[in-house]
Amino acid sequence: MSSVIPTFRYPDARAGIDFLCSAFGFTEHAAHEQDGIIVHAELRLGDDWVMLGQDRDDGGKYPTGPTTTYVIIDDPDAHYARAVAAGAEITSELTNQDYGSRDYAAKDPAGNVWSFGTYRPA
Repeated sequence: MSSVIPTFRYPDARAGIDFLCSAFGFTEHAAHEQDGIIVHAELRLGDDWVMLGQDRDDGGKYPTGPTTTYVIIDDPDAHYARAVAAGAEITSELTNQDYGSRDYAAKDPAGNVWSFGTYRPA
């Protein structure tokens, strides 16, 4: 058995957590602070997880930089409406794709692109 858990760094981890929860529906499971910054946090979306922490100098152990993550959802229209209402920067409007997915993409405050859609690899 294996699991893949995307991990992110944010210039302001608390703001990143708040955004992911309000715009994309994540729930905060844990947030661990050290010297006043969040060094490790765990968020859930259904049965899935992401982890994140504050940008910090750690000798390049965990490099910082924007990435793209795809998340499978059941109701892209409601999810899109939530993201827009929370002020998410939409980078790809809600669209029906040729391969059967309905999806959209948005940036978070750290510049990561989150793509949400109904496509499920088979």
